[in-house]
Amino acid sequence: MGQVFLASYLIGLREGLEMVLIVSVLVAYLVKTGRRRHLLPVWGGVGAAAALSIGFGWALSYVSTTVLGGPGQELFDAITSTAAVALVTWMVFWMRRTARRISGQLRGRLDDAIGLGIGAVVGIAFLAVVREGLETTLLFFASAQGATTASPLLGLAAGLLTAVVAGVALFAGAIRINLSTFFTVSGVLLVLVAAGIVKYAVHDFQESGVLPGLTTHAFDASGWLDPSSWYGALAAGLFNITPQPSVLETIAWIAYLVPVQALFLLPGRAARTAPPALDVTTETPEHAHAPVQA
Repeated sequence: MGQVFLASYLIGLREGLEMVLIVSVLVAYLVKTGRRRHLLPVWGGVGAAAALSIGFGWALSYVSTTVLGGPGQELFDAITSTAAVALVTWMVFWMRRTARRISGQLRGRLDDAIGLGIGAVVGIAFLAVVREGLETTLLFFASAQGATTASPLLGLAAGLLTAVVAGVALFAGAIRINLSTFFTVSGVLLVLVAAGIVKYAVHDFQESGVLPGLTTHAFDASGWLDPSSWYGALAAGLFNITPQPSVLETIAWIAYLVPVQALFLLPGRAARTAPPALDVTTETPEHAHAPVQA
């Protein structure tokens, strides 16, 4: 399926489920409180956010492949990769810190928006979703750089589709997902993906001439790490582990991965910040239950 299918699938699944949960909270709250007439503006905001995210992805691709070329393209790709790493690092920690308050915050803002009119309702839905959409686009663009097939796009689409199906099942109360476990495991994997993007960014900075040492290799694992093998493709596609990384690439990979992963998995942190059950059902408030376990 291609070297970066799994990385793209993980991005689509993680980011997609966050978006689906946000939309589910908004929709369920309107249904529970008997304000179904505001559902259309909410979906309008969601659609506008999706359109902007797609447009942002097209713009990134157009600038990288058409407007720029040579060192300019490498430098642009390096900068976008660095921005993607900063964003995903902030996102995984933000989700663990604020997950407990997401549902209440969204409902409060939606109540305020309804009092202001349809335009405000559209705006609330748009702002709630567009951040996740732009994050997904930028992270996907950074992780898929250098791909020569449609595998990254297929992986992203498969991840988003899985998230939508899971979201619908959660909304209907058909399945239960331990959100604490999901966000912890996916967070660990995303930090690994981000470390690979850091390595890729350093490589692009070296190719553009901003950083030296492109041909100074840290080690040579080509004798046992075959890029064409399934494990070589998995290591390269998911974590950007290559047989001959430069010294700077290797230092950057370790310097990012070790402290960020350690902070993310800091003992006791998960217990304090684990996302609780989110109520995304359509039952009445008195009898509502949360099909999402934390």
